Amino acid sequence: MSELLERLKKLKDIRQEWKIKHLISDCVALVLFALLAYADEWEMIEDFAYANEEFMREHLELPNGIPSHDTIQRVMGIVEPKEMQKVQLAWNEIMNSEEGEKLKKILNIDGKTIKGSASAKKKALHIVSVYSSADSISFGQAAVDEKENEITVIPDLLDEINVKDTIITIDAMGTQTAIAEKIIAKKADYVYPQTKTFSYIILSFRLSGRR
Repeated sequence: MSELLERLKKLKDIRQEWKIKHLISDCVALVLFALLAYADEWEMIEDFAYANEEFMREHLELPNGIPSHDTIQRVMGIVEPKEMQKVQLAWNEIMNSEEGEKLKKILNIDGKTIKGSASAKKKALHIVSVYSSADSISFGQAAVDEKENEITVIPDLLDEINVKDTIITIDAMGTQTAIAEKIIAKKADYVYPQTKTFSYIILSFRLSGRR
């Protein structure tokens, strides 16, 4: 975790230095921690930070306390998606370590658009995550480029993490043969929704032949 926080300190900050009250590394870290708890709206992220302020102060600098949700939103708007992907790769390394192996159960793949992250020059940031609902842990995230969609990002995301012996659920958007083949190749199981009823059914298990 300390390595991840150190990486955040290297993020480029284009703000005027004399106006900076809250560090870009602190703001991004707050968002990452909050997303692990499924706080995906700016007000929720601020509430989460205050509810866990003691923990935050142990790991972040927070020279002027917890930033407002408006400040967090503005800061995230200046961070390039590619830089966030580099941060996510560092998080994936942690999750693929021996400690990360202990957390793996049923993994969900889902995409969410970060509300209010759009600007005049770019669309709102859309993030695809691989997470465990039972443990409230994210194993991997990837930002979707403006010219792409979730279908193109999911295979690359699966390549970045170890999903062996897990069951992966995906919503209707990810119901693709290529993605299913990728999951099977990674020695994992998958659950897809039926097109009409959206009730989940198990279409295939691992190559071991288990049903």
